[in-house]
Amino acid sequence: MSKKIVILGSGFSSLAAACYLAKEGNSVAVFEKNSSLGGRARQLKRDGFTFDMGPSWYWMPDVFDRFFEDFDKKTSDYYSLEKLGPAYSVYFGVNDYITIEDTLEKIKQTFEQLEPGSAAKLQEFIDEAGKNYDVAIKELVYRPGVSPLELVTPATIKKIGSFFSTISKEVRKSFKNERLVEILEFPVLFLGAKATKTPAFYSFMNYADFGIGTFHPKNGMFSVVSAMVDLAKELGVQFNINSEVSRIRTEGNKAVGIVANGKNIEADIVLSGADYHHTETLIPKNLRQYSDQYWENKVFAPSSLLFYVGFDKKIKNVNHHTLFFDVDFEKHARDIYDVPEWPDEPLFYANFPSITDSSMAPEGQEAGFFLIPLAPGLHDTPELRTKYFDKIIDRLEHLTNQQVKKNIIFKESFCVNDFIEEYHSYKGNAYGMANTLLQTAFLRPKLKSKKVENLYFTGQLTVPGPGVPPSLISGKLVAGLITKKE
Repeated sequence: MSKKIVILGSGFSSLAAACYLAKEGNSVAVFEKNSSLGGRARQLKRDGFTFDMGPSWYWMPDVFDRFFEDFDKKTSDYYSLEKLGPAYSVYFGVNDYITIEDTLEKIKQTFEQLEPGSAAKLQEFIDEAGKNYDVAIKELVYRPGVSPLELVTPATIKKIGSFFSTISKEVRKSFKNERLVEILEFPVLFLGAKATKTPAFYSFMNYADFGIGTFHPKNGMFSVVSAMVDLAKELGVQFNINSEVSRIRTEGNKAVGIVANGKNIEADIVLSGADYHHTETLIPKNLRQYSDQYWENKVFAPSSLLFYVGFDKKIKNVNHHTLFFDVDFEKHARDIYDVPEWPDEPLFYANFPSITDSSMAPEGQEAGFFLIPLAPGLHDTPELRTKYFDKIIDRLEHLTNQQVKKNIIFKESFCVNDFIEEYHSYKGNAYGMANTLLQTAFLRPKLKSKKVENLYFTGQLTVPGPGVPPSLISGKLVAGLITKKE
């Protein structure tokens, strides 16, 4: 029987859920508070430059393929992909960098040059990571986190030890070169936790990195958003932008609709892909599942200070994705997770998509996206943003041996205050809740409200966790719960 379903937010998880629910014959309407769709994956266009405002790494292409295949479509029906070669580079000093190429064989050669004997060890590590990938991405992440028994399978029983060791321990068992260690620990930053706190099982991220590779959708990550919106519209989903939801209407303990822009919207099912903590403030306090103390005690992934910069020339000595690890990796991690404060010397990431994709900047010019990971909840001011922009641009010039500051046409920034204002993000976090052992699978906030009938949640705070592929999967999982109930 067809149901009227309203969805809060239009990020990846909401779009995925909308498609699956519409496919089942439901009447689905999405309400987005901002003026464009895509949530944190919106796009900024200015003076001929195009920037993905949030996600910029296209990993795990098989997850995207599987999503579109569920609708008898292919990703190539909507957008084209290019595998990046090299995938990225990592700076450790002046003109001192390691380039990660586009095949495991090439990467093994790089490792062997830096640490004799490490190529064979890397092959063993990636072979094990690939097995974890098969268990995680093809099996575990498609389970809704309802029961701990979901984790008990013949495959996971064999992997039990990897849930109680950490990425850091496993990497350091095999590799001694500190630079190689940092490169192998880097992918778990996408999971929002330190490598010393992330279960070794999550080495599947290393397989995504070295075993599968890094891709770029033509015209940017927003191409994926556009594809999902087009698919959703083909399935009959209605979209409402500039539509702030101020309240979830309840009768007793049942969700019966929403209030958007002051208007009552009736619904049989309410699904929120908006910030989980914020969503629960839209219902009476006695119907909320999680207290303020619950959220306060959780380990959140970082926030970010982001800059979108237009340059009037091409930038040299960088790749599409370039990481700057020329400062103390552990000290910056402590500034995020242990004693939250603005870092003295931050690691940072730079993305120059126009190196690969000419559509992202005018001819002869460069689009630059810069990201500094920060602890959520920090005091955020224009003066601090300027201070940190100067820090990273000075380092970019120094490390890559070029002048770029005088070639800046414009820059725009996005930080803690904007994550709160634009996305109602708890403490301005950028990625959701960290994937630590005690915040994995059934231990994450639930897809279905325990207190409000017909109220559901999806997104990076729920299962499977942070990142674009997990968000797509989260949308599928919650749609499955709703469909099963009905």
